[in-house]
Amino acid sequence: MSLFDRIRRAFTGEDPVVKETTQEKEETPIVLETYDKGMEKTRKSFAERINSLFTTFRELDETFYEDLEEAFIGADVGFDMTLALTDAIRDEIEERGIHKPEEVKQVIIEKMVRIYEKDGGDQLASLNENPDGPTVILFVGVNGVGKTTSVGKLGYQLKQQGHKVLMAAADTFRAGATEQLEVWGERLDIPVVTGKAQGDPAAVVYDAVKQANDEDYDYVLVDTAGRLQTKINLMDELAKIKRIIEKNNPNGTQEVLLVLDATTGQNALIQAEQFNQATEITGLVLTKLDGTAKGGVILGIRHNLNIPVKYIGLGETAEDFQLFDPQEYMYNLVRDVIEVQ
Repeated sequence: MSLFDRIRRAFTGEDPVVKETTQEKEETPIVLETYDKGMEKTRKSFAERINSLFTTFRELDETFYEDLEEAFIGADVGFDMTLALTDAIRDEIEERGIHKPEEVKQVIIEKMVRIYEKDGGDQLASLNENPDGPTVILFVGVNGVGKTTSVGKLGYQLKQQGHKVLMAAADTFRAGATEQLEVWGERLDIPVVTGKAQGDPAAVVYDAVKQANDEDYDYVLVDTAGRLQTKINLMDELAKIKRIIEKNNPNGTQEVLLVLDATTGQNALIQAEQFNQATEITGLVLTKLDGTAKGGVILGIRHNLNIPVKYIGLGETAEDFQLFDPQEYMYNLVRDVIEVQ
């Protein structure tokens, strides 16, 4: 069932929760429960902003649309996404001659869904795999966003699935970065390739890729430095790392995942734009989504950059590090708006 159909059924009072999934049945309740709990703050904040528009609803005048724009901006969906949404909502309302509050609310939600679904945005995320050698994944992002923790959590999940995983501590400049990844390695019994402090990150990656090929590893997860304030140096460093991988690994790098802190809201969108200028980003990891009401930033990232979110952090444990499901995200975002009829 498509997300749009789920939303439509919810508005008409039909059961909207049943959803086809590619995951095993016994895993699905855990995933859905995690989304429900992890998005609680974002869901409640968004619902409060939208529903408050209708507590004093009188007519569809310019004041209403200005308040609607403020609600979207306040929900951290971003300026460009706000303008696109408001224009689409206004056009639909005028075309259909809608006036009743609940019909207006339905148009708002439906337009949000339609914009997000555009060009396959509602498809379940997945990692690009290397069919001829180890799958190499670079994790990039500024310091403090949860980059190293994300490497460890993904390593845990891949190992739980039966894969042979190797981690590389290529953030040789930040004090404690290598030690932090080594702690994860010891905890998970996953080997970690390290280098000298302040040493060449590309040398660490070279050693990791060589070991992965020699010893038949399935995945190499690379933790990189995050010095966005020196963007030229960062670009050169990442380019050098990717050249090393392309030279020594069949099919080169499969993923460059940008890790963002959801609690920073629109700053996360700005970071995504800047990193995407520095290197080709294939996917996003949004951490700490459970601790913020700013989860609407995913909409802005989707609209502005069209880079898929591949993983989200919905809690402290490794199990709360979830493959991103756009349908569950969108449905949980708008669910409380639908239910307040």
